[in-house]
Amino acid sequence: MKRQKRNRLTRAHSRGFHAATVGRSTDDCPFLKLDFREEWLSGWREARTEMSAGYSF
Repeated sequence: MKRQKRNRLTRAHSRGFHAATVGRSTDDCPFLKLDFREEWLSGWREARTEMSAGYSF
């Protein structure tokens, strides 16, 4: 049975989340297309918010 790939926007979000947890800045966003860039930044912001709330990764 084939496995379904995750949505590309979902992957961009999770990559942004991971980038924030390892300390990368928003300038390191690899996406140029606006939709993917916004989703990456959304994931990045979400991780930074959680980190400031006391969660550790």
